[in-house]
Amino acid sequence: MVENFLEITLKKPDDFLKIAETLTRIGVVTKNKELVQTCHILHKRGKYYVCHFLELFKLDGVEKTALTDDDVLRRNGIADLLEQWELCSIVQKDKFSDKSLNRIKVVPFSQKKEYTLKQNYTVGGRKKSNQNL
Repeated sequence: MVENFLEITLKKPDDFLKIAETLTRIGVVTKNKELVQTCHILHKRGKYYVCHFLELFKLDGVEKTALTDDDVLRRNGIADLLEQWELCSIVQKDKFSDKSLNRIKVVPFSQKKEYTLKQNYTVGGRKKSNQNL
């Protein structure tokens, strides 16, 4: 599964938190000025990935997850923005060259309080199984 994720490298170690915060302000806006976060940064086994929230649901084993080609293109477009802003570098850039920012809004930090920021997924928020306790 991880082989299809968009891997990135950080420019500086503290860029992880910068990227995580920035991604809270990139997503799809609803009529009520709610911005639903599209992507998250994932740190797994020493590597970093920009993931669409539906990819993370799949990773958690949610079977009825329908990740579309448009979702992947938007994820790639968002990662490209992060790279343009010099927060990261995309590994295997040629593999993820197709991109789109269709329906994506970037809320500037200065306007953050004007929107209700929502997440469909919380990284690390998965409930742990009792079988390994």
